[in-house]
Amino acid sequence: MSFGQNVQFLRKMRKGMTQEELAEQLGVSRQTISKWELDNTFPEVDKIIEISKLFSCSIDQLVREDVTMIEEAYSNIRVKTLDSFSFVRYAVVSTDPESDAIIHLRDWAHRNEINNPEFIGWDFPWVSQEQINVHNMHGYEAACILPENFKKSCEELEMRNQKQQQYSIITIKEPFSAPFYLIPNAYKTLMMYLEINDYKQGKNKDIINCFEKIYEKEGITYMDVYISVED
Repeated sequence: MSFGQNVQFLRKMRKGMTQEELAEQLGVSRQTISKWELDNTFPEVDKIIEISKLFSCSIDQLVREDVTMIEEAYSNIRVKTLDSFSFVRYAVVSTDPESDAIIHLRDWAHRNEINNPEFIGWDFPWVSQEQINVHNMHGYEAACILPENFKKSCEELEMRNQKQQQYSIITIKEPFSAPFYLIPNAYKTLMMYLEINDYKQGKNKDIINCFEKIYEKEGITYMDVYISVED
């Protein structure tokens, strides 16, 4: 991707900054920004340094790399506060851990008479290199969100509570069309969004710091990726 496309992407990532706002920050005209983004002209070195500092990226990233990651698959990057909720969770290490964890929790929800259960999940990192390299096994932890005033009759899983927490979120359309590309890049895009907008990633042992939620809408599969943000 070009320098101009990188500038345009970074500008929009910074809370929808307009060309006029960027021009004011850099002491140039809006027309100059437009020419840069169209790759009609190239800024002086001092302006490149200013842009890289403004958007918290290196000069190499700005000039030589593709920071855009603009995909039709990605949309609606935002920050949202999630209300507190209760959940039970289940971790699996297997060759298909996500499916195994969800199947187990779906069965648990059915036995506990939870209609239309809502699931979230995240990678389970405590897997040995032998399990990964030799046996092609990976870890995944899934959680079932519990309805309000839920009275758990099954003692198999421990109920946990999550307090109100702010998250950055990105939506992926049809994430499993290219899961090993789309999902990791979604996390990378969110981390860039946090850095550009001066957010700090939440690191609290009492909350779920990052997770994924899969759902369908009008026959299309979507995944929302969440990363916690410090309040």
